[in-house]
Amino acid sequence: MTTKNSDHMPPVTIIGSGALGSLFAAFLEPHCDVSMVSHWPEQIEAIRSDGLACQDTDGQRTRHDIAVTNDVRELAPVRLALVLVKSYQTARAAFELAPVLAADGVAITLQNGLGNYEILEKALGYGHVAQGVTAQGATMLGPGHVHHAGHGLTNIAGLAGKNRLLGDFIDLLNRAGLKAALASDVTSLQWGKLAVNAGINPLTAILGVRNGYLLENEPARSVMCAAALEVEKVARTMGISLPYDDVITWVLEVAHATADNVSSMLQDVLRGAQTEIDAINGAVASYGKRSGVPTPVNLALWRAVKNLGGRSADDDTDRLLSKLLAVIDAA
Repeated sequence: MTTKNSDHMPPVTIIGSGALGSLFAAFLEPHCDVSMVSHWPEQIEAIRSDGLACQDTDGQRTRHDIAVTNDVRELAPVRLALVLVKSYQTARAAFELAPVLAADGVAITLQNGLGNYEILEKALGYGHVAQGVTAQGATMLGPGHVHHAGHGLTNIAGLAGKNRLLGDFIDLLNRAGLKAALASDVTSLQWGKLAVNAGINPLTAILGVRNGYLLENEPARSVMCAAALEVEKVARTMGISLPYDDVITWVLEVAHATADNVSSMLQDVLRGAQTEIDAINGAVASYGKRSGVPTPVNLALWRAVKNLGGRSADDDTDRLLSKLLAVIDAA
């Protein structure tokens, strides 16, 4: 059996087969041995029968033969795992990964929201989990077909005893066309991304709109900025500085740069799946409560997404925005 990996670069096991998991698998496949762990039957069937199709930002489409399984035990021992499941699936991923992670193995989380690192470390042990943050954008167009929605930097924090392995992986990402860097601390970056996600994702999910709509609609823009500002206040109280000078300017810039994107939370709502609202706005509200910082906008957005239920995402848009603006006025 031939291998694409060097002697010191182990195969990459991607835990999760959604948009980001599929994107990283497609980009890495020409450069290394990569396997995917999926619990999405239609995705498994599509990849096994026709391969994984990736449509890049320029419209070019490539096809990739990816080994995919629903049982990570088939891949044991795992030395390098990239965890890209939804935040509410992290506990399950950690439970399944724990028995097969090699003694010198490491799991890297690039997931949205807060709390994923802690869940993984509790299951896998201290020194076996690296925190990362990615600005890559991706959308699933259907089983076996991912769209690369936008390029962005991936930062991964150093980890004592694992920095050679992490450095090799970062070199691999860069060779594959996914710009990456080793960072001494990604906490600031993580909270910086959280501020953007807290402002953009729930509103697009509630209103059923692409990111750019939040710039065009003044009430939506006000709510987006207020939610991001609350994240900054909570972070500051915790001694965390965001990686930019002005959170409102930054969230507006991101919304503009990703204007045509369908946010991951809206993608979840449209396919009737569970969202990551608990790990994003719910986490902001939780940390705010602990820190003594009021977060009424994030709490209202959390409740609104939780209460979407079976109605269409774009029902009662004006009423929802009026209620959210009233929360801001009362704060």
